[in-house]
Amino acid sequence: MHGITRPTLLVNEQIARKNIARMAEKATKNKVSLRPHFKTHVSAEMGEWFREAGVDTCTVSSVEMAQYFQKAGWDDITIAFPFNRLETPAINELCANGQINLVIEDKDTYDYLEEHLEHAAAYYIKLDVGTHRTGLPVTTDMSNLVESGKKLSFKGFLAHAGHAYRARSRDQIIKAYQEVQQGLAMLKAKYPGAEISYGDTPTCSIIEEFENIDELRAGNFIFYDWMQYVINSCEFEDIAVCMAVPVVAKHADRHEIVVHGGAIHFSKDQVKNEQDEAIFGALAKLTANGWEQITENQYLKRVSQEHGILHVDDKGLYDEIKVGDLLGVIPVHSCLAANLMGKYQTTTGRKIYHMNWRRV
Repeated sequence: MHGITRPTLLVNEQIARKNIARMAEKATKNKVSLRPHFKTHVSAEMGEWFREAGVDTCTVSSVEMAQYFQKAGWDDITIAFPFNRLETPAINELCANGQINLVIEDKDTYDYLEEHLEHAAAYYIKLDVGTHRTGLPVTTDMSNLVESGKKLSFKGFLAHAGHAYRARSRDQIIKAYQEVQQGLAMLKAKYPGAEISYGDTPTCSIIEEFENIDELRAGNFIFYDWMQYVINSCEFEDIAVCMAVPVVAKHADRHEIVVHGGAIHFSKDQVKNEQDEAIFGALAKLTANGWEQITENQYLKRVSQEHGILHVDDKGLYDEIKVGDLLGVIPVHSCLAANLMGKYQTTTGRKIYHMNWRRV
């Protein structure tokens, strides 16, 4: 990793492309569409990796992201976030230049769109299938929303099993999917012809056969991260990103190593270990071609704005690490780390830019 002097988000293109190919193959096998969520990488160049794998539609989480990818040539985009009336002019511009699928969950928003849209758009009804963040429970009577008007056309239902991220085993992930399936089966029977767009990386990675689903919408699987590894939705070898961080100090009395790499690089997302201690990232060994796993008990235990504090209780490893070295840390949440960093460096030294690069 010659030439790195500050926190740098490394990406292994080969692993990322392999992850894409595996999910695309799974979708094809199940005869469902793959509309990956691009909020993980938010890179026009990485979007092309999906296109080369046969993907021609995408999901985003904001209007700004939709604008970015539409300019990059994506003309069928789902904005998987509840419609924001304050962005109506921008939505109208997007709809004038391509197929845009919106997300709503009430009749008042439907009526507003019918009145204010200047061009045709499609919409999904947002479901709450267990996350309890937003959306309608599957038992809700949605007959007043299942209609097509002058500007809006009903596409189907959009679900995200975000509660699967709270799982800690493959069995728990499978159970979360099975619980969601009960509601989706009921909707399929009640509203024949309605599409079901479904997506979260844990279940989409673990489940091999999908029922009552027309479209997979996972996104994190391009990179995975330490959280996905902890909840058993991927193997360590599937993780395609790692933060390279410089060592700036050591404190032997506390088994701590201070690195330049804090909350503004990793975010403050965390997972807990068996001792209920916070982990903000996992220590990895950088190699000429990427990184290798180190014992799981060496981790990023605390972050402030620029500082990261690594817990390293392996004395041999602690002594081996010197001030001025470059270490690898697997982020807990790759989506947030990518968003904060604004660009990537491949393991071959090439720079790839994130949508946010123009702002940092």
